[in-house]
Amino acid sequence: MAHRTSRERFEELVDRAVETLPEEYTRYFGNITIIVEDYPGAEDTKRFGKGRGLLLGLFSGVPYPRKGGFFEIPYPLPDKITLFQKNIEAICSSEDELIEQIQKTLVHEVGLSERDLSKYE
Repeated sequence: MAHRTSRERFEELVDRAVETLPEEYTRYFGNITIIVEDYPGAEDTKRFGKGRGLLLGLFSGVPYPRKGGFFEIPYPLPDKITLFQKNIEAICSSEDELIEQIQKTLVHEVGLSERDLSKYE
């Protein structure tokens, strides 16, 4: 079932996934850096109480509900989403599924609810 690809190709698929996100989600990705790693580190799996193979992505930064503030001044540093390539590949069987799962993971990591995600499917 796993669809394995090179890091370079996976990053191209990430770019395509971001470019083809539905318009209603693109506003969440204005100041976010997306990086790719093979697997989460031991600290991440311990912090979230999930096994190494269960985490698909992690968000680091200021959660969207806390943003805003004085005259809506944007935060100077970008937030970060880390995608875990090997874990995403493990649950996908084609490039199309990879793109779809990358999109779902990105939408989830910016803090949208499960209800929001179900609208996406």
